[in-house]
Amino acid sequence: MNEPLLRELVPAVIGVLVRRGADFAAAEDAVQDALVEAVRVWPDDMPQDPKGWLVTVAWRKFLDAARADTSRRHREVRVETEPAPGQGEAVDDTLQLYFLCAHPSLTPASAVALTLRAVGGLTTRQIAQAYLVPEATMAQRISRAKRTVSDVRFNRHGDVATVLRVLYLVFNEGYSGDVDLAAEAIRLTRQLAARIDHEEVAGLLALMLLHHARRAARTGPDGRLVPLAEQDRSLWDTRMIAEGVDVLQAALVRDRLGEFQAQAAVAALHADAQTAAETDWVQIVEWYDELVRLTDNPVARLNRAVAVGEADGPRAGLAALAELDPSLPRYTAAAAYLHERDGDPVTAARLYAQAARSAPNLPERDHLTRQAARLNEQLRT
Repeated sequence: MNEPLLRELVPAVIGVLVRRGADFAAAEDAVQDALVEAVRVWPDDMPQDPKGWLVTVAWRKFLDAARADTSRRHREVRVETEPAPGQGEAVDDTLQLYFLCAHPSLTPASAVALTLRAVGGLTTRQIAQAYLVPEATMAQRISRAKRTVSDVRFNRHGDVATVLRVLYLVFNEGYSGDVDLAAEAIRLTRQLAARIDHEEVAGLLALMLLHHARRAARTGPDGRLVPLAEQDRSLWDTRMIAEGVDVLQAALVRDRLGEFQAQAAVAALHADAQTAAETDWVQIVEWYDELVRLTDNPVARLNRAVAVGEADGPRAGLAALAELDPSLPRYTAAAAYLHERDGDPVTAARLYAQAARSAPNLPERDHLTRQAARLNEQLRT
């Protein structure tokens, strides 16, 4: 295997694909797939024209990915904007693909990353953001996963926990507004709930429904992000909230608590409050305590710190926040909010502006920028 030659050929092959009509990111992914194939094939059958071989294989990979993306989008078009309550339709090939990609030969983290890329249609950048790792690290992880499964037979399915993790991350990307996959994730989770009697499947479905119920209120007429406390709650889908609460309660009575049930319980408490002021923050902190116990997830700890700030005052929230890694996504935004509530607009304005520069998407960046501008204006008057 001539690895220096491979590295030397990559830019030229990407350039050929771009000239043929592929966008740069898709060309990079296709060439990466072709390199995986080269690693497998070339030691036994080195081509006479390595560049031509890579171009041919990469272009075929690009076309396959484009066709798969088109098929996925056609499936999404068939899904109604607001998923209907009740059991899902008969299980289709998409859910089957989720299980196949969660192959036992892969670690759970690699299986999730591979499925998000191959089936969910997310970019490497989006998956890296979901995992809180650099994009280059995630690209290597996906590449290794592809190499691992390149010679295995997909006759053994992955486990439910891995599939749930994939569905959860796909829903989060759709909910963020970058990729509209939220309804598709709900549809597949309904199918899984109809197929498997599992409390965490129910917990995930409840979590999705309770979050999706607020979708119409999350942005204003001008497209601006509307924080939860400022949302017009009359726009929330009460039918979907009721379904989510029913599904969650049925799961909780089985007394086998999992992380998705705990997250759904937090969402249910938000949905139960008629106004932001009536939110039961004490109970929310208790559920975050459960979630931290179950997962020790740094994002859960960050959300808990904000909830502590609401339940026990901003000083308590800042103290909880100080125990966490400042490099966590949205750490600075949380600190800005708590400093503002603590009566320190100068620090809050500075932190809002800092948070805006590292915001993961445009609506969030615009919101944080406006928060900083609002406080700076107040300080000038």
